[in-house]
Amino acid sequence: MRKLLLGTTALAAAATLSANVALADISISGYYEWRYESRSSNTAATDGTKFASDSEIKFVFSNKTDNGLDVSMKQELTSDGGDTTVQESALYISGGFGKIQLGSDDGINDGSIPSAPNDLVSEEMFSVSSGNNLGITNGDMANLAGNDNKIVYYTPAMGGLTAGAAFADSGEVGATDTTEYGLGYSMEAAGASIYLSYATGTTENATQDVDSSTVGVTVKTGGITFAIAQAQYEAENDDEQGTSAAVKFSVADGMTLAGYTAEVDDDISGEEYSNSGAELIYTIASGLRAIVTIEDYDYKTGSGSGAGTVADSGTHSKLTMKATF
Repeated sequence: MRKLLLGTTALAAAATLSANVALADISISGYYEWRYESRSSNTAATDGTKFASDSEIKFVFSNKTDNGLDVSMKQELTSDGGDTTVQESALYISGGFGKIQLGSDDGINDGSIPSAPNDLVSEEMFSVSSGNNLGITNGDMANLAGNDNKIVYYTPAMGGLTAGAAFADSGEVGATDTTEYGLGYSMEAAGASIYLSYATGTTENATQDVDSSTVGVTVKTGGITFAIAQAQYEAENDDEQGTSAAVKFSVADGMTLAGYTAEVDDDISGEEYSNSGAELIYTIASGLRAIVTIEDYDYKTGSGSGAGTVADSGTHSKLTMKATF
């Protein structure tokens, strides 16, 4: 009798599990990057060549409720040797009201609203010494909340206009809460698709709040996409202004070329950074690409440099083999 009861219970559990799984769509994707990098630098610690890799596995479970809501969850894992952390994990609820994101994922600045020139480049590097004091190195605003646990809301599209807001709670003390807002507007003009955007964020700080913002425009016409943006970053003893631009276009079947440039200046310390680069993307086969990136950079420490900060300039080149699944 006991064996029959256990067997019946197991069958019921299996049936329930099967029924629940059948209700959800499951998507598994991932990528693996292998890189060869060569850097000619004034800093001995970064001058030379190296191999590197980067990989990720993403699981997405999605479902539609009886009342028409789209509900999904994402688990995004870094999968390199010695680096197997959960990178992003969140719950998403979408409907006629828009979209709500709950959990550890991008905020407004890295979400779908800002128009950033570096989004046109697959493997942008923005080489600079690790000891720098810069809050931004391109035309994108600073990633203030990162992938911290947060709540994000995006409105539904309203005649080309979208908006969003995000809030990351730093804990019971609440000393470093982050709030972000963004607006985007899409339109057509003279046969071109134009997208305008603005995003801003603030992280609370005991001495002076950290503020960052960006305004940008992206234009697509034919096979050419052009983007330009201006960013701002303010913190204690820090007042940075950054601009960047990028262009991307197809040169042949399976081959794309992109170019980009960026410049950042700190009005308080005199710290400066400039960068320009080009990238060639060649699709070898479906899901397999070869990417060659070359950039020149120049970094000046200014008067407010901290420990470990050194001036640096040079050329950084990289060959990336990327497979997506």
